[in-house]
Amino acid sequence: MSETPDSAVRTYIEQHRAAFLDDLAEWLRIPSVSARPDHDADVRRSAEWLAAKLKETGFPTTEIWETDGAPAVFAEWPSGLPDAPTVLVYGHHDVQPAAREDGWHTDPFEPVVKDGRMYARGAADDKGQVFFHTLGVRAHLAATGRTAPAVNLKLLVEGEEESGSPHFRALVERHRDRLAADAVIVSDTGMWSETTPTVCTGMRGVADCEIALYGPDQDIHSGSFGGAVPNPATAAARLVAALHDENEHIAIPGFHDGIAELTGTERELLSELPFDEAEWLRTAKSYATSGEAGYSTLERIWARPTAEVNGIGGGYQGPGGKTIIPSSARLKLSFRLVAGQDPDRVEEAVRNWVASLIPAGIRHEITFGAATRPCLTPLDHPALQSVARSMSRAFDGAKIRFTREGGSGPAADLQDVLGAPVLFLGISVPSDGWHAPNEKVELDLLLKGVETAAYLWGDLAVALR
Repeated sequence: MSETPDSAVRTYIEQHRAAFLDDLAEWLRIPSVSARPDHDADVRRSAEWLAAKLKETGFPTTEIWETDGAPAVFAEWPSGLPDAPTVLVYGHHDVQPAAREDGWHTDPFEPVVKDGRMYARGAADDKGQVFFHTLGVRAHLAATGRTAPAVNLKLLVEGEEESGSPHFRALVERHRDRLAADAVIVSDTGMWSETTPTVCTGMRGVADCEIALYGPDQDIHSGSFGGAVPNPATAAARLVAALHDENEHIAIPGFHDGIAELTGTERELLSELPFDEAEWLRTAKSYATSGEAGYSTLERIWARPTAEVNGIGGGYQGPGGKTIIPSSARLKLSFRLVAGQDPDRVEEAVRNWVASLIPAGIRHEITFGAATRPCLTPLDHPALQSVARSMSRAFDGAKIRFTREGGSGPAADLQDVLGAPVLFLGISVPSDGWHAPNEKVELDLLLKGVETAAYLWGDLAVALR
């Protein structure tokens, strides 16, 4: 569907490979750790470096957008064609904290290339995957003879993703008109493996809360008062026990309202993935699978909602016994949400459920954090098919399979505010070690990302008309 010739793209990429990797290494040397206030200047330096490099790439508009936290980078390159669709690419330039003493074999902010891999914090998450778009668009232009991309191309690269994107939605809402697009490409995900190229079609949302339960005004003697007044720790345990039914189905009334159930086609596609449950359990440091009856492990972690106890406490925790009825207890719960669920409705359902189970004599307070919405791209969406076609070309005609991700991110804010479909284009693999010591990126796969991006703009120009 794209007019971009494969041989010309590959020749251009090979000719510019060394300079591309040198530039990436230079960016990776900037320790843009958004979680650490002592790195605020580095995060800003990272944004300035990227804005300058995008200008050098050819983007006629590059801007640093301020937030109440770290700066984001915006760039725009109009196609010049009146009917060209508009595509927005999202990524982030901040990284997780890293230090040699964490277990790194080398300095995490001094990139090292060894055995076809580049080791550095941010190599995969997410600087490498943002940066492949710079060479990708240049290869697209060189191979087609264009002076501007086949689509109106925009980039938004935030600086707080590793800190939970606390100011991202406000940024998107403030610049809604500048960010308007027909499709959003998120390059902050990965593939199944080096030999199984995949495209992610959705991410779960998340909501979390803390529940405080109060009984007596102070800890009291269990012999004098036990069995005659309510115990907040017992109430907490009963709440936990009531979260699921005997089939591990979440038992909160109204929690499942609106859920988009898996179709037969989606379940069949997930079953095609070469999933090794024993190996997965070893990665999870666990000894048996568990979860909602009637669903496979992949379906449970990608396409079903969850209710998890993240923490529970109350009463005496020291050595030996202390026969009391504690004055208080606490629970921390989190809920992964899937397509069709609304975080506000989930919060209402949880509040009503908690209130219905609290016995007389127990006071409670429930506090919710900021929620992230789920997002899902339909399998038949033309933009998704463009991503799959472009990736297949880059991977020498390989069949592209589809995955979802169990985690959450800010992509849903883009979908929600801009009203545009979100597509995921990522080339990272599980062994890349996101957030872990010795994070790396496979250089051959990184260049496959470059190649995919080079084909994608021409394909989307046709598919989205």
